[in-house]
Amino acid sequence: MVPVKFTAEARNEILKTLNSPQIPEGYALRIGLKGGACSATYLLGLDKANEHDELYVVEDVRVLIDKRHLMYLIGVEVDFQMTDDGMGYTVQKS
Repeated sequence: MVPVKFTAEARNEILKTLNSPQIPEGYALRIGLKGGACSATYLLGLDKANEHDELYVVEDVRVLIDKRHLMYLIGVEVDFQMTDDGMGYTVQKS
């Protein structure tokens, strides 16, 4: 099962970051939720696994998802966009 998807742009940016010499060995992309019910927001960050996590490898990206968040994250797509206002990641249900 692949719980999340990446656009090509997001995958390239994430791998570039994870492979940077400044990122310690063993870190992965964490995708999670903050808040609950209708007000939950998606979170992205770099982290090490803990006992509540499932580790997935999605298109060569190591992804950590807290088991308690998994059912809410199935089917999300991570994108990376560059606009006149700046650049950053977006997460949305596909």
